[in-house]
Amino acid sequence: MGTDTVRAQAADEAAGLRREQRGWYIYDWACSVYSTSVLTVFLGPYLTAVAEKAADADGYVHPLGIPVRAGSFFAYTVSLSVILAVVVMPLVGSAADRTGRKKPLLGAAAYTGAAATTGMFFLDGDRYLLGGALLVVANAAQSVGMMLYNSYLPQIAPPEERDAISSRGWAFGYAAGSLVLVANLVLYSAHDSFGLSETAAVRVCLASAGLWWGAFTLVPLRRLRDRHARVERATAPGLRQLVETARDMRRYPLTLAFLLAYLVYNDGIQTVISQASVYGSQELGLGQSTLIAAVLLVQVLAVAGALTMGRLARTHGAKRTILGSLVAWTVTLAAGYFLPAGAPVWFFVLASGIGLVLGGSQALSRSLFSHLVPPGKEAEYFSAYEMSDRGMSWLGPLLFGVTYQLTGSYRSAIISLVAFFVIGFALLARVPVRRAIGEAGNPVPERI
Repeated sequence: MGTDTVRAQAADEAAGLRREQRGWYIYDWACSVYSTSVLTVFLGPYLTAVAEKAADADGYVHPLGIPVRAGSFFAYTVSLSVILAVVVMPLVGSAADRTGRKKPLLGAAAYTGAAATTGMFFLDGDRYLLGGALLVVANAAQSVGMMLYNSYLPQIAPPEERDAISSRGWAFGYAAGSLVLVANLVLYSAHDSFGLSETAAVRVCLASAGLWWGAFTLVPLRRLRDRHARVERATAPGLRQLVETARDMRRYPLTLAFLLAYLVYNDGIQTVISQASVYGSQELGLGQSTLIAAVLLVQVLAVAGALTMGRLARTHGAKRTILGSLVAWTVTLAAGYFLPAGAPVWFFVLASGIGLVLGGSQALSRSLFSHLVPPGKEAEYFSAYEMSDRGMSWLGPLLFGVTYQLTGSYRSAIISLVAFFVIGFALLARVPVRRAIGEAGNPVPERI
């Protein structure tokens, strides 16, 4: 084979890789609208209001006969969705690695979540159980889809490019979230002009996120490629596969140590994201338009934050940059406890702090973990990673809901989340990431 032929093949492979990377970015563009418009802005306050309509005189609803304070129903439902995802993700992840067919599984997860989200159009009156069921399905499906999406990163990006590519993916997601939130803000604020009631406008915003998710998922499904299958044992059913994945991870204790740190601090991040609108509306007395504008500010600043922290990682390393972001999270959350009610300006200041550290801390965590995954087990290991990602945390919402149920104060609930950042910082600081990468069998980048 001649030199020109080899060069031509290398150029074709590089062009194909770039095409895949661009398609990979678009899945974040597709599904992040669910995280922002649905989970962060509209569904928490709206589902809480629906549950309050169905509540008894003491403020409780009774799903399956269990007494639950209406204000805690949304947080508990998020936790329940993760329990389902914990069972499903290791099974799907192992099957993806074993068969090499990630793309069909990604499509199935994406369209299940998109359909459930679109179905939220029918959430009205006192149908809180319908809302809870759709939320469980959509959240679990998003967890599975994001796990498969993340597992592509080691396959489409060389080690030295992963921080930048991961940050770019998050930036695409936040850009999409910003764009759709602008449209949502126009529709919600001027719902009378469109001939819609306030609740109908919210339902349209919820359903449109599902349609957006489904439409743009077509792009990555066309551009991403399936790789060769990993020849290994057959996939075990459900919980047994989770046990087998955990047992395999014990062979890489430093990878497991990083994952533990990530699960702790990202649990706090995701709970802040999913519960911030409830805190703003119920504790601070802010209107829906103010909340939408604040989340829009977060989305815009998160694009810049993700790209800026990606550049910082090139000079200071991903680990140090993440540790710095956790300090910023702790300070921001503590400040949130003291926010005065009915003062949207200070809520916007808080939103600015969150936006600047949000995208970067998540993007760099994803790229750093990708270095710690043994080759050939990307989807299986990212199933464990995804258990605490993108609003899928369970312990944080549970703590938030229990704290509110015991104290009746959302301020107490929000300050309780500081523990996740403090403990996560301490755990991450103890992980020797260069040694961890080598023990996982991957090349160690010059700066990490």
